[in-house]
Amino acid sequence: MFNEFKEFAMKGNLVDMAVGFVMGGAFATVVTAFIQGVFLPALSPVLGGLDFGSWMYEMAPAVLAEDGTVVTEAVTIKIGEFISAVISFLIVAFVMFLIIKGMNNMMKKAEEEAPAEPPAPPRQEVLLEEIRNLLAKQS
Repeated sequence: MFNEFKEFAMKGNLVDMAVGFVMGGAFATVVTAFIQGVFLPALSPVLGGLDFGSWMYEMAPAVLAEDGTVVTEAVTIKIGEFISAVISFLIVAFVMFLIIKGMNNMMKKAEEEAPAEPPAPPRQEVLLEEIRNLLAKQS
């Protein structure tokens, strides 16, 4: 059972998929950092100083004790974080589309460059097939 698992785990497709997951996770982290740290802050002045990160809808306010400590946290819907996540998703999806499109173009070029017909069999094999066919007709 261990050998079967080892054989399964070492197949090229599984390793390629694992590398893809790791690279995808790292890329998503980079895109999220770009959106949060560069894109949205740069977009804020264009939109009149709006800060997407602070956009939220408060459904229930926080309950405070008499001394000012929070007894119950406020219930909020964080719209800004959702918008950031959607923007990150769109960027990652677009980049993946470009990668797949590039791979498809490379595969299409490889198919076009590949010979359409397989090479002819060696002359010796052709002669042996002819002899076989003649012997089959005679018997």
